[in-house]
Amino acid sequence: MRFRACIALLLFISACAATEPIAKAPAARGRRISNLQRAAALPWRDGGRCVVREASQPWPVLVERCYRDLDQDRVEFHDTTGRCTVASADAAAVGLGFCVLAAPEIALGAVIVLGVLVIAVAIKEELDAYELRHLYPEEAGTTRGTKATSREAVTKRKPEHEPEPAGKGSKPPVPPVPVDRTRRASCEPVPVPRASKDRAHNECADWFPPNRYPGMDVSVGGVRFDALQVGAPVLWEIKTHQFDSYSAFIQNHEIEDEIKQLNKERDIALACGYDFFIGVSTEAHKLALLKQDSSFKVVVTGCQR
Repeated sequence: MRFRACIALLLFISACAATEPIAKAPAARGRRISNLQRAAALPWRDGGRCVVREASQPWPVLVERCYRDLDQDRVEFHDTTGRCTVASADAAAVGLGFCVLAAPEIALGAVIVLGVLVIAVAIKEELDAYELRHLYPEEAGTTRGTKATSREAVTKRKPEHEPEPAGKGSKPPVPPVPVDRTRRASCEPVPVPRASKDRAHNECADWFPPNRYPGMDVSVGGVRFDALQVGAPVLWEIKTHQFDSYSAFIQNHEIEDEIKQLNKERDIALACGYDFFIGVSTEAHKLALLKQDSSFKVVVTGCQR
């Protein structure tokens, strides 16, 4: 209850207080990218996964939900504005550090990180993905259906203010090159909406590897994968159906279909420089797959239906 009261107070302050540094931020960054950049300056024990999950929330809400994952042994808090001392007894009750961190803006010297800071893996990957999608949309993958010129073509483009030589007309425009004609572009991981509507399957795909893009599939080389592992170049296919409950005939048929799918996915993953793992719910399913092809890397997730 005290956390809620503190959050309500800080949200009110954020709506009323003058926050010049935030107001000057480019509009294109939006709340999510601003929160990610703000959180990147702090040490997180969970690799930043909570921050990535909650980054679209207002900053005070993000702090409320992820404060427990902050490495508080490496952070010193100073109430330089006096807001947390006098503004609210509820704010003081939940802790000075929480109140200072959840403020609409972090005043200079209010939060001091001890030791060398390394940006949390999940936050860095999310920021890198944002930069790729927004600075170089031509490399964002084919699943969006967009076409654009290559980065080199953009770099070499003639400035608009440079006049054409006398007697020469403008050259006809060069058709843009679809991104799937270049291996580099098509191999870029692009988060896309989930193909599966199966909640248990999607939760397993987010939780087990864990997924770099929670709530999303990832497209690589024009093929969808259930997850791209946080902190490692590993693509995952997750299976959560009740394989053990099938008859022998259905199991054999299922394995044949899966092998075709998995071979295609593994070929794309390896060609693009990724490793490929398969997550299954039971040991029986793992053994059935390895019986057909022992070269697969199969892991029992234990995810239940």
